[in-house]
Amino acid sequence: MAAGSSTVWAAHHHACSGGGRFHHPSPSHSHHHRPRRVLLPPPPPFPARRGGASLARPPRASLVAAAAPAVAVRTASEEAVYEVVLRQAALVKTAAPQRRRTTRREQPRWAEEKEEEEGVVGWGLLGDAYDRCGEVCAEYAKTFYLGTQLMTPERRKAVWAIYVWCRRTDELVDGPNASYITPTALDRWEKRLEDLFEGRPYDMYDAALSDTVSKFPVDIQPFKDMIEGMRLDLWKSRYTTFDELYLYCYYVAGTVGLMTVPVMGIAPDSKASTESVYNAALALGIANQLTNILRDVGEDARRGRIYLPLDELAQAGLTEEDIFRGKVTDKWRRFMKGQIQRARLFFDEAEKGVAHLDSASRWPVLASLWLYRQILDAIEANDYDNFTKRAYVGKAKKLLSLPVAYARAAVAS
Repeated sequence: MAAGSSTVWAAHHHACSGGGRFHHPSPSHSHHHRPRRVLLPPPPPFPARRGGASLARPPRASLVAAAAPAVAVRTASEEAVYEVVLRQAALVKTAAPQRRRTTRREQPRWAEEKEEEEGVVGWGLLGDAYDRCGEVCAEYAKTFYLGTQLMTPERRKAVWAIYVWCRRTDELVDGPNASYITPTALDRWEKRLEDLFEGRPYDMYDAALSDTVSKFPVDIQPFKDMIEGMRLDLWKSRYTTFDELYLYCYYVAGTVGLMTVPVMGIAPDSKASTESVYNAALALGIANQLTNILRDVGEDARRGRIYLPLDELAQAGLTEEDIFRGKVTDKWRRFMKGQIQRARLFFDEAEKGVAHLDSASRWPVLASLWLYRQILDAIEANDYDNFTKRAYVGKAKKLLSLPVAYARAAVAS
C-alpha cells in the first residue's frame, strides 16, 4: 500500500510495500508476544444516510474516468465513505472548543503503572513508546520522518504512532506470515484496536496510539475500515467497476488521511469547511493507492491479482488474459492514459486542501503529494510498460522536489 514520500498518506503505503519486515506481537493472543502475522476484520455496516441536509459531494464523484460523463449523484460506495468523513469532521468540530489535553492526573490508568504487567516493563514511559514509533518511521519512511520534524512535538509523536499502527496492520496481509492469516486473526486485531481506544493497550506501540487517541479527536471508524481493506485482500482479487475499486482504495489508503488530519490540524485562519479538508485528505489517499495500482500492474498480475476496473478494461477492448500476457499495445496505452488522468484528478483535488492544513503540517503533505504524483510521469516515460518495468522517482528528483515543496507550503494561504 502507499507512499514512499513524506506524509503518512504516502509513507504508509510505500514503506509497507518496500519489503521491510516489521515484527510485532500477534493479535491472535492477548498478552503473550509470539510472532505471528495479522489481518483485519470488517467494520460494522455504514449507517444509512438520513434525508434532509444537503451534503457537499466527496471528490470521487466528479473524478470519473476520462471518457465517462460527469456523475451528478453519489454512488453507494461514495455515500458510505462520506458518512465516515462527516462523522470524523463532526468529532473535530465538537472537540475544537475545548480540546482534551492529557495531564498526569488525566492519563489512562495504564500510563501511571510502574510495575511489570504481563512481561511489559514501564508502560508509563510514554516517551519510550513514542521514541520506538519514531525509530520505526525513521527506518522505513525516511522522507516522511524528516517531514514530521517540522511539526510540534505533540503532533509529531502522534503521527508516528498512527504510522506504526498502519504499518503493522498492512504487514498482516503483506508481511512474511501473511499466508497464515485467517478472518479470526483479523477479528482479534480489531478487538485489540477497540481495547487500545478504550485505554487498554497490549504493548508499547499500542500504548503510544492509545495516548494519541486520548489527546486528539480521532475516530475509530477509519482504523476499522483499514482492517476491512486488509480483509478484502484475503479473498478478493478482481474489481468489476471503479466504484468497487474506489471503496477498496478508501479502505486501504483514504482512511489514513482521515486518521491524521485531526492530528496535523487545520489552519486557524482557514475559511474552508472541515468536510472539504477531509475530502482533500481522502482524495490524496485515493490518488496514492491508484498510483500504486498503476505502478504495480505486472507485479500484481504475477500474483494472480488485477486491481483495475474490469468493465473499463472491456470497454477498452482488453481482457484479463491481456493483463497476464503483459504486452504493451496501443489499446493498453489508451487505457492507461485514462487511468493516469483519473489519478491526477484526485491529486489535483487533494492539493487544494493542503493550504488549509496547519502551517507546520503542509510541507510533509505537499512533498509526499508531489513525489508520488511523479510516479505517474515515470509510467508514461516507460511507455506505459508497467508489466516489466517498475516506475519510480529517482533520488535526484526527490531532492529537487523537497525544497520547492517547502517553499510552496510556506506561502500557501
